[in-house]
Amino acid sequence: MNQGSTVFSQLGALLPRRAFDNAVAQYRGDRRIRSLSCMDQLLCMLFPQITNRSSLRETISCLEALGTRRYHMGIRTEVARSTLAEANERRNYRIFEDTALAMIAEARIEVPLDAELRDFGAEIYALDSTTIDLSLKLFPWAHFRKQKAGIKAYTLLDVRTDVPVFIRITHSKTHDLHALGQIQPQSLAY
Repeated sequence: MNQGSTVFSQLGALLPRRAFDNAVAQYRGDRRIRSLSCMDQLLCMLFPQITNRSSLRETISCLEALGTRRYHMGIRTEVARSTLAEANERRNYRIFEDTALAMIAEARIEVPLDAELRDFGAEIYALDSTTIDLSLKLFPWAHFRKQKAGIKAYTLLDVRTDVPVFIRITHSKTHDLHALGQIQPQSLAY
């Protein structure tokens, strides 16, 4: 019999609670909430990422199959698909963005530097652009070519710590040179 906490709850304990609570208070995330708190929403959306679920329906089915063990994972309420979908649609995304930025800042401090790169004594970044193909029928707003749709994801990676420090999603027709102008210097200084 398991006497300790679940692996999922141990991962949830690594979340920066103070930064999350400050973001929820700042953006009034738990205002007029009856059942699904911001923390429950975050944990419900982390669950499919960790367990490789591909849809909201599949995520809810797996959470329902867990039954009362959900509580031991940190999810305090029973979650309906419509409730989670509505929360994802209506809640302010900046709550989760601020939490992610706090996690990145903490990771950059705690991750040991590569010994060879430490000798440079300067910040080293790598910019990657990836075109993500989409279905033109499902995403007509992302028109790329005659029969294609797509978006571009730009990621700025801190090479010394292997932690992404900036991510921008743009239209797929955006040239890579224009992405350099969109990088905000204040996002690099945590």
